[in-house]
Amino acid sequence: MVTNPVEVEFKDLSGGITNTLGFLGAGINCGIKEYEKDLALIYSETEANLAAVFTQNQVKAAPVLIGQEIKERGTAQAFIINSGNANACTGEEGFKNANRINESLGEELGIDADLIFPASTGIIGQQLPMEAVTSGIEEITDQLHPAGGKKACRAIMTTDTYPKEMAVAFEIDGREVILGGMSKGSGMIEPNMATMLGFLTTDLNISQQLLQEALTEAVDESFNRITVDGDQSTNDAVAIMANGQAGNEQINHKGDNYYKFLAALKEVTKYLAQQIVKDGEGATKFVEIEVVNALTLSDANSIARAIANSQLVKTALFGEDPNWGRIVAAAGYSGGQIELDRLDLEINGQKLLVDGKQELTDPEKLRDLLARDEIKIKLNLHLGSGQAKVWTCDLSYEYVKINGEYHT
Repeated sequence: MVTNPVEVEFKDLSGGITNTLGFLGAGINCGIKEYEKDLALIYSETEANLAAVFTQNQVKAAPVLIGQEIKERGTAQAFIINSGNANACTGEEGFKNANRINESLGEELGIDADLIFPASTGIIGQQLPMEAVTSGIEEITDQLHPAGGKKACRAIMTTDTYPKEMAVAFEIDGREVILGGMSKGSGMIEPNMATMLGFLTTDLNISQQLLQEALTEAVDESFNRITVDGDQSTNDAVAIMANGQAGNEQINHKGDNYYKFLAALKEVTKYLAQQIVKDGEGATKFVEIEVVNALTLSDANSIARAIANSQLVKTALFGEDPNWGRIVAAAGYSGGQIELDRLDLEINGQKLLVDGKQELTDPEKLRDLLARDEIKIKLNLHLGSGQAKVWTCDLSYEYVKINGEYHT
């Protein structure tokens, strides 16, 4: 984890992805879903530098493969996203359909299809209803509007229960710069950039190389630190366009201006990532797992993620059962170095174990620790300087119901 060497003041704009200068958005129902919005478009009035990161799943959906090609070119002018259908495991026809979407949208917008970054989310293994999608592309371009980001944010939702968006303003060389974003995700959430969609825009003038480096670092400390159920998706990505309309001198080295932007990017991506966990399918608890003084950074990550993904830990959190043994057991099988007689464990600041021995024994006090909506679990291993945080949620009856009925 890198600490930014400069401080930056943010102004929360209570907005989203099209608060940014020069970006328009729209969201409609084109017929993939029966009633809800299912097609989103974010458009920059000028070409923009593009950066992106993608799922690490070896099974990648058609739009992910196309998005990877566009990311290598490094420029884009639009995001087109559909929900309700993942266009994953759909073979050559699915790949052709994803290209057809870009070509159709390019014609409507009057731009090259290679400037369009596509994404899909929803059910795997079904072909897109292309007649509905192409008709929707004609409609959505007519609805582009500076305030259209909110409709776009709703159009990317699947099992989400609420839209997730944020925008902040900050200064670079006396000029106001805006960074906005939106994300979707509720289930199939696991670190390693694999279970959600995130889109960001900024009017900052920054080189493509530094934009990519900043996004990669910000994602590693946000979207790669969340887990709901340990499942990695076939589709998901985070992408950002920077169109330079703020008018600042281009950022092409890692000086103060770069780190101001990086701080803003981390602020927005962390918020969007944590909102995904808070909206986890059937979730009733938001949980932070922090591991400090591990032997190595890798150990800290492994231990934090093992605890966060433990079904026994997650069900205990849901039942408000203070079974700290499940936490210690998960740490023990994580692969990270553990010495029980040096381990301290606390929940919400209350020490449960000191040097591996139980400190708190009162059952009512133990249960009260979990009777909150937000829970912080902290392990101090006293072995080194490695530290890591992961955000997760509990596992409830509702999660099983939602996923048992998802396809039908």
